[in-house]
Amino acid sequence: MNGLAGMDKFSHLEDKIYLTIEFAKKMREEKEKLESEMVSVRRETADLSNENERLEGKIEELMSERDAIQLKIEAMLDAITVIEPEVSEVLRGGQ
Repeated sequence: MNGLAGMDKFSHLEDKIYLTIEFAKKMREEKEKLESEMVSVRRETADLSNENERLEGKIEELMSERDAIQLKIEAMLDAITVIEPEVSEVLRGGQ
């Protein structure tokens, strides 16, 4: 009877070892998956950062163009008011 109890204990220990091995495999696979996701997220973050820089540059370019156009329009309006005083009066609100 003692031999059977010893075999049961050994079988139980063997089961625990196999479960531990399976758990370790699962943890390793999960770790590899997370590392892969982390690389993907880092790549995406870098891409988004580059896109953000590109868009900031485009905004600066558009703002500069807007300022240049505004200056040209103001210059044209000034030129019109010199040529036609009546237009100047209308632009000032009919003072």
